[in-house]
Amino acid sequence: MNHPPTVKAARIVGPLTVEIDWSTSETLRVDLRKLTAAPFDALLDPAFFSRMEVDAWGAGLDWPGGLDLGADRLYELGREQAGLPTPSGFNAWMSRNGLSLATAAEALGMTRRMIAHYRTGSRPISKAIGLACLGWEAQRARPRRKPKPARRREAHA
Repeated sequence: MNHPPTVKAARIVGPLTVEIDWSTSETLRVDLRKLTAAPFDALLDPAFFSRMEVDAWGAGLDWPGGLDLGADRLYELGREQAGLPTPSGFNAWMSRNGLSLATAAEALGMTRRMIAHYRTGSRPISKAIGLACLGWEAQRARPRRKPKPARRREAHA
């Protein structure tokens, strides 16, 4: 079974911004400024925000009073903000194109296992794979042109 990434360590690096070390060996910066609707408006208080802790199991970030953000959402935000492909984007690509693990693996020249890792986020999706997905989809969307028949040359005598 493939498990989503877990938080190994996290540091506050600015107002409403954390840098997270992931089980995928990535370090991603996450800007939480857009998450200020209740109950996350509590994070606007710098003293409260500074009390952030990593969940004991790495399942996310915790603050006093039970406020928390799950690792899956933080990972998705971090990759999105870094301009990298995300697990949800990869799943959407597969769904949009009616691909199973096997057909996605065949389309990208990969193993089913790696496709499963990408779907759960247990392995990071490289920019090259993200671009390959876009290219594969664009190629399929273009109407195929029939080759023009070869013109016969008449012999000059």
